[in-house]
Amino acid sequence: MNSLKLFEDKKVRSTWNEQEDKWYFSIIDVVEVLTNSPRPRKYWNALKTKLQNEGSELSHKLGQLKMSADDGKMRMTDVADTEQILRLIQSIPSPKAEPFKQWLAQVGAERIAEIENPELAQSRIRATYKAKGYSDEWIEKRIRGVLVRDELTNEWKQRGVKEGREYSILTAEISKATFGIIPSDYKKLKGLTKSSENLRDHMTDLELIFSMLGEASTTEIAKNRDAKGFEENHVAAQAGGSVAGKAREDLEQKSGKKIVSSQNFKQLNDKQSGKNLE
Repeated sequence: MNSLKLFEDKKVRSTWNEQEDKWYFSIIDVVEVLTNSPRPRKYWNALKTKLQNEGSELSHKLGQLKMSADDGKMRMTDVADTEQILRLIQSIPSPKAEPFKQWLAQVGAERIAEIENPELAQSRIRATYKAKGYSDEWIEKRIRGVLVRDELTNEWKQRGVKEGREYSILTAEISKATFGIIPSDYKKLKGLTKSSENLRDHMTDLELIFSMLGEASTTEIAKNRDAKGFEENHVAAQAGGSVAGKAREDLEQKSGKKIVSSQNFKQLNDKQSGKNLE
């Protein structure tokens, strides 16, 4: 589970490892937070060389994982778990060291609490969207969409679909059959250029509803057909998306209005402040 965490105003890329029950954090992002360096990668490379020359045990235990880069592509980057980050902080003189330690503890505690009580995670999501200016009605649809998506990806996992590229391909197939457009082109339509911008955070109510219908239909079809592996689930994704696609086309024909919208969140927020969404 890839995620973006915020320390003050800085983004820290992170990944939750379910097998190990721990967070892994992008070291480059942590270095940028602690040093405010305009070239955190260069700073980290120099520090890594120093640790290696000193024979530091830490330098041999760090790993790499794929995380979203500035260009939106998944690229390998150096990562460390919470314990390793705490040890790394000792090598980086920074007035933010202590606050960052407290932040790490909070991130870990929140994740453990959310695993034990999933309602806490939903409450946190609601509060985050509310603070950004989304309406209560939109937030409920967004959270429901997250649950529908989780159910679908859990089904894919059990049916032998590989995370990453295969998930992306199947998601694109559902989107194409539902809306007639794949996610990358959908983001361009809405004017979203940053990798950190989530397409669904910029969808209208109806776009969210049809997204849910496409993914829920795919889950149901995969279950009923007992789809195994990527190829069979690829067929199920196309079929599930087509269910939503036909419903969308029917509504568009009867309402005389297109569902797919170029509006992004800023525009949606302006509309929600006093007008109905288009």
